[in-house]
Amino acid sequence: MRIGLLGGSFNPAHDAHRALSLLAWKRLGLDRVWWLVSPGNPLKLNRDLPSVETRIAQAREVAASPYISVCAPEVAYRTRYTFETLTRLIAST
Repeated sequence: MRIGLLGGSFNPAHDAHRALSLLAWKRLGLDRVWWLVSPGNPLKLNRDLPSVETRIAQAREVAASPYISVCAPEVAYRTRYTFETLTRLIAST
């Protein structure tokens, strides 16, 4: 399966995230695009950031496509940096 990854805080998720994802899906011949909702940027203060659960729910509403999946692997993996998250994702395949 060919999967594209788009990570970020998604605060908030918006139509440009969706448009970018669908363009990548089409142009790159992907099977799916995963939105990786981060619990927070480790280099920024995150005290005013809505909960990851709130941002996931809002991102799912915006995504509204069978080709976009919204998840938060950094929460389950307890990782904070992209390299750590990608290492775990690759290892789980």
